[in-house]
Amino acid sequence: MFWLVEASTGSAGQSTGTAERIQAHLAAGEFSLALEAARSLADPAQRNQWLEQIALAQAQAGAQQAAYHSLRYISDSEARSQALQKLLQQPVGGPGGGVQPDFDSLIRLITSTVRPSSWSEVGGPGAVTPFPTGVLIDAQGLLQRASAEDLTGRLAFLRQASRSAHLQDNARRPSPLRKISLPRLEREVQLYVQSGLLLPEELQVLAGLQRIEYIFVYPEEQELVLAGPAGPWHSDAHGHLLSDQTGLPVVRLEDLVVVFRHTLEKPDARFGCNINPTEEGLRRLRQYLDQTKGKPLRPGQQQQWLAELRNRLGRQKIEVNGLDPRTRTARILVEADYHMKLIGMGLAEPVPGLRSYLDLIEVPKGMAPPPMEVLRWWFTLHYEAVLASPDRLAYHLQGQGIRVLSENELLTAEGRRVHTGQAEPTNRLFAKLFTEHLEDLARKYPVYGELRNIADLAVVAALIRNERLAEQVGWKARYFLDPAGYPVSLGPAPTEVESVVNSREFNRRYILAGVSGGVWINPAELLKPGSLPHDYTGKTNRQHTAAVPPPQLPVESWWWD
Repeated sequence: MFWLVEASTGSAGQSTGTAERIQAHLAAGEFSLALEAARSLADPAQRNQWLEQIALAQAQAGAQQAAYHSLRYISDSEARSQALQKLLQQPVGGPGGGVQPDFDSLIRLITSTVRPSSWSEVGGPGAVTPFPTGVLIDAQGLLQRASAEDLTGRLAFLRQASRSAHLQDNARRPSPLRKISLPRLEREVQLYVQSGLLLPEELQVLAGLQRIEYIFVYPEEQELVLAGPAGPWHSDAHGHLLSDQTGLPVVRLEDLVVVFRHTLEKPDARFGCNINPTEEGLRRLRQYLDQTKGKPLRPGQQQQWLAELRNRLGRQKIEVNGLDPRTRTARILVEADYHMKLIGMGLAEPVPGLRSYLDLIEVPKGMAPPPMEVLRWWFTLHYEAVLASPDRLAYHLQGQGIRVLSENELLTAEGRRVHTGQAEPTNRLFAKLFTEHLEDLARKYPVYGELRNIADLAVVAALIRNERLAEQVGWKARYFLDPAGYPVSLGPAPTEVESVVNSREFNRRYILAGVSGGVWINPAELLKPGSLPHDYTGKTNRQHTAAVPPPQLPVESWWWD
């Protein structure tokens, strides 16, 4: 009994002694020694409290960049947020209490992004000094005065460029397997956003990650890692961020946050969208077809006939399930679904080897074409396997991610669609060909690659939830999961779209086809409890061993090769 009491007292004494050392170092202005002592504390709550005090002391001494560096060591995102708010609320003043221009934000921006280890505050040779009217540093490193009002836009350009100058050079380097630490990623995003700074593009695109192939868990290092090929990227005319190497979209931070928020905390999380004609529109269409049945179209009347058909059918309703329809992620679902139907109806150009549904129909000479059809096409998950290492610390996603399925529906006189659960051969063929040409389609129309990345993120989030991977490394993901945390951009919610209907002439008669469908992302269908096969080949385990975080990884680093 006496031994237990003595051990407890010793631990408390050690903690008290460390606290006294930290206070002494702070009083002497020895911030690096105070930081080293605080990081040695075993109790996370005490450690975070002292790290906050050190950061505030550094900021008060004018060492803003060093203060932000110290905040990175706070392990809990909520505690980090509170410390950051206190740091940002400190008044900016000068001698005599007069308000001075706020150079700190710009200087902090430069020194925290452009070679952070090279500045004098952390022992390097570089320095930035404010002038009374502002600072300006050109691409060659020349520091000069900036006018009170920069009418040329040069200062704004510098501000934007300096945000990504250091990381961008490295993040754009091709890598067969780039590793992204989710806890570190969340921390860096939080520090940027809550400091009021725009995110560097390399954070927005996860350092150029092209696809997620692996999830690695490192409990001792407290790292949860996504891994896959990565490299340089560019933006196309429509705002898609594409890999220079593959021509396919890279993975987006915005999609990660939206999908994780929906999936991580819901055991049956699924999401998707539907684009369907209304029953009233289908009823009007059915009536018009009955009225014009058997009446041949004169030359030049086909387009007028089709226009009237679309007018009778009216617009189709868009419904987004599971996700906020105002998010970019939801918009991708809807756009991919609608565009797939345009290709299927011959209203958008396919890729070599793929033909529209109408072009696939074959009607023997002398035979009547099939009657009016309501086709249903939808995207769903498509993976060959999701493998786990025997110790369940590594997971490998295999497969192209998404595919198209099909069904033929019956249409009643009242305009009701009746599910049959079956698809006739031509309908199945179109879905099969579309799936087989998905890679080429995604290069021609990036929205399909965006949809596949969202599918990967849904599977990853479900794995993290089902296997309790975040708990194994002590990552709570509070900033990403809190709707009041990372600000997801929102736009108008899509509610309706013009109907997709087209026709084709066969033997001087016309066949008409309309289409419905959607996107259905349900990881539970793929990741059934206890169904993950083990990879006994050793490949997944070898990748896990090779991807271990490097020793002495700088605290500001959130990815490595």
